Amino acid sequence: MPNAVQTFNSPIETGVRALILLAESYPDRLDLQRILEFDYILVHTGDVDGPPSIHPALPLRSGELLVRRQLIERGLMLMISRGLITRHATPTGFVYQAEDDAGPFLDSLTADYLHDLQDRAVWVVERFSGMSDHEIRVMLSQVYDQWSREFQVPEQPGLF
Repeated sequence: MPNAVQTFNSPIETGVRALILLAESYPDRLDLQRILEFDYILVHTGDVDGPPSIHPALPLRSGELLVRRQLIERGLMLMISRGLITRHATPTGFVYQAEDDAGPFLDSLTADYLHDLQDRAVWVVERFSGMSDHEIRVMLSQVYDQWSREFQVPEQPGLF
């Protein structure tokens, strides 16, 4: 299907996830790094003692953070172009905020997946918005270390 529209991990999906996080965080503004971290936690809540994860627990998923940044940036630009998110310049860089139309737009969406995202976004923002950047990075590093141990193939003597 060469003309098929990709929605999974597309700017549309990542933009809507960012919009959900920003709407739940409103009136707070989030920088790209915080959106990136929250987005990762949003779909992998089970990894941080939250509700069951929306996305599957795949090996090496910590690498998602590396490819996710560009996808989220593209998603944010898409939502900005539709008047749902604004970008503000600060002395330390850009921050993003949900616009007034974000709530009605999100309320108009009916997919179960999106409702699951909204429920988890409430949990993510309540649980992690008070954490400093350093605290979130330490917590995510601990999660990555755990994944590394879980998915390492134990050495078995005599195989090679």
